[in-house]
Amino acid sequence: MEVRRITINIAGRTYPLNVPADEEETLRKVGRQIEQMIKDFEASFDVKDKQDALAMCALKLGASAEVFHLSYDRQLTATLDRIGKISNLIEEE
Repeated sequence: MEVRRITINIAGRTYPLNVPADEEETLRKVGRQIEQMIKDFEASFDVKDKQDALAMCALKLGASAEVFHLSYDRQLTATLDRIGKISNLIEEE
């Protein structure tokens, strides 16, 4: 697996990373999204401190991830229930 050294800029700081080549574009995209979120928080909430903007980004991203996982878990449970019912129907025949 090819590993690349990249630099991501977030909130005026640079972060050097060693990443698998197939993840490079994803990390760059996420870095750009975080930068945009910071700008949006600074504009919408008159945030002056980058630390506060980063904390708000972390909270928003964490909440989004949790909502996604809860939705995924519900869908997985529903799918497994359906598979179980189908399996029971097949076994009955």
